[in-house]
Amino acid sequence: MHPLVLFRYCPRCGSSRFEEHNEKAKKCRDCGFVYYFNSCSATVALILNSRNELLVTRRAKEPAKGTFDLPGGFIDMYETGEEGVAREVKEETGFTVRQSTYLFSLPNIYPFSGFEVHTLDMFFLCRVEDTSAPEAHDDVAETFFIPIEKIEPQKFGLGSVRRGVERFIEMKRQKTALFAKKETSPGISE
Repeated sequence: MHPLVLFRYCPRCGSSRFEEHNEKAKKCRDCGFVYYFNSCSATVALILNSRNELLVTRRAKEPAKGTFDLPGGFIDMYETGEEGVAREVKEETGFTVRQSTYLFSLPNIYPFSGFEVHTLDMFFLCRVEDTSAPEAHDDVAETFFIPIEKIEPQKFGLGSVRRGVERFIEMKRQKTALFAKKETSPGISE
């Protein structure tokens, strides 16, 4: 079912003559307002410590309660992706983000209060002030670091986060392989 089916009244004038305009939008037959259903923006933080371990959280709430996750969440209005990821990291772990670097994005469907929220999840590599004492706050039950080579993506309960972890691990493998190749090949420099 397309999420627009759940929108029965025009958000501008309240008319019940709010009808399908095309596969992406509804249009009000009374005031002419057209509403396009677009993805919400969300962030995911990838935080490494000095031992090349990834910060992982355990979800305290549904959806996927009890499964692994990464810090992150919805971006608030008037916030940039960088501001949103920094706020979410602070709210969930107590860490202060000093630098965030955008890596990639993945589409997602996040079930929330009986509604499927379509999101575009933006993954950021975040540097934080101090990784020695992660805390669990907000919707996080616990936080811990796992060595990259011991991460099991299937333990991550949310689809886009699972795919993002797989992609990040592959990026790290390719980078390691590239550096190993450069070290063994004469004449190749960075």
